[in-house]
Amino acid sequence: MNDAPPATAVFAEHRELLFGIVYGMLGTVADTEDVLQDVWLSWEARSHGAPIEHPRAYLVRVAINAAIARQDAVKRRRETYIGPWLPEPVDAEAVPDGAAHLLRIESVSLALMVVLESLTPAERAVFVLGEVFGYGHGEIAAILDRTPASVRQTAHRARSHVRARRPRHRVDPAVHREVTERFMDAVAGGDIDALLGLMAPDVTLTCDGGGLGPAAGPRPLHGADRIAALLVNRTFRRSQGLEVDFRPLNGSPSALMLRDGRVVGVLMLDLDAGGDTVAAVYAVTNPEKLTGLR
Repeated sequence: MNDAPPATAVFAEHRELLFGIVYGMLGTVADTEDVLQDVWLSWEARSHGAPIEHPRAYLVRVAINAAIARQDAVKRRRETYIGPWLPEPVDAEAVPDGAAHLLRIESVSLALMVVLESLTPAERAVFVLGEVFGYGHGEIAAILDRTPASVRQTAHRARSHVRARRPRHRVDPAVHREVTERFMDAVAGGDIDALLGLMAPDVTLTCDGGGLGPAAGPRPLHGADRIAALLVNRTFRRSQGLEVDFRPLNGSPSALMLRDGRVVGVLMLDLDAGGDTVAAVYAVTNPEKLTGLR
């Protein structure tokens, strides 16, 4: 008599882990779901054979390698993308099967996801598995079919690259939320002085409209004066029927702009090490990246 749980139950048990890993590799929910469908088909077919001794290890191996294989197609799409590209914002509480605890604060923040885009597929896989999900070098080596020494070297390169572009620091979520609210109040009120008081002089605004939503231009915008002027002139005014809601996305306090109950824009702030100055502003207005937010 076989007392092993059915294939569906085993896959469901590990789906939230797989979602977090693949999303960390690809940055979009649609591509993540497509990869998970491929993983399920592989798992379902394999489950008809001899029992798999370590289902979790098998599923993670299939998922990470499927995500690596898909990265080429994802990057080709981005070559024709209109304007700056940002990862798709994710509401951890709304992720299928409750993956909230896997979308950890700082681990998959939008700012970090942007930096991960500059890694090679192998570096990103090693970083996501090791730094985000706590896998050891030996475990990662088995998953990627590489030697532990090779994984250590790759991990060192990835960490050095990430820390050079994004030094490790933690901002109190309550402070982050307060700064985000003050920032949006200043934008809505057209208060340029308040905005300038919140932003670092060399702040950067990256707005992803994808040619379908409002954008700040074909490239990121630099400088507090220019960004403040743009935001005030194109302000998300409540008088235009827009409402603002605040809740965590990708582990960070975020401002959601809503019209008639539909999310039409998301704004996230990256704060400096002191936690009270805005170092970067990320805005997503591409409606195709907002359909999962309610």
